[in-house]
Amino acid sequence: MSGTLNKVMLIGHLGDELKMHYFEGGGCIGRFPLATNETYTNKQTGERVTNTDWHNIVVRNKAAEICEKYLSKGDKVYVEGRLKTRQWQGEDGNMRYSTEVQVQDFTFLTTKKESMAAAQSQQVAAPKASSGMPAQTPKQTAPIPSAQPEQEDDLPF
Repeated sequence: MSGTLNKVMLIGHLGDELKMHYFEGGGCIGRFPLATNETYTNKQTGERVTNTDWHNIVVRNKAAEICEKYLSKGDKVYVEGRLKTRQWQGEDGNMRYSTEVQVQDFTFLTTKKESMAAAQSQQVAAPKASSGMPAQTPKQTAPIPSAQPEQEDDLPF
């Protein structure tokens, strides 16, 4: 293989609201943290363990404006992009590094508004189900195929 590849695909939840920065030329940039979780069962204790990784996400221009309008803390989103490492000198004189995902494509999977609407429709549909009518399920977005099926890790600790 003669080429290289820098590609990242993540599905996670927003850890905070989108922070926007606008520039004089009309461009803008949005930043937000994205949490991804890994869950496995500890073989020695039988306890379910969840590890959370945090990723710095960066969206630009029109994509940033769309994300600002529709996304909020807790929403589930799929992002696709590339890794970019920035470096700068801190106030203490030490070099600082930050690795970010520069987003090239994204898909909103669930939003708080959808989740709240689905919960309300389930509460309304529940009495109907008990009266003999079938309960309605909330409309779901199409799942994004993953490169590998999810599987539990059997870690020795």
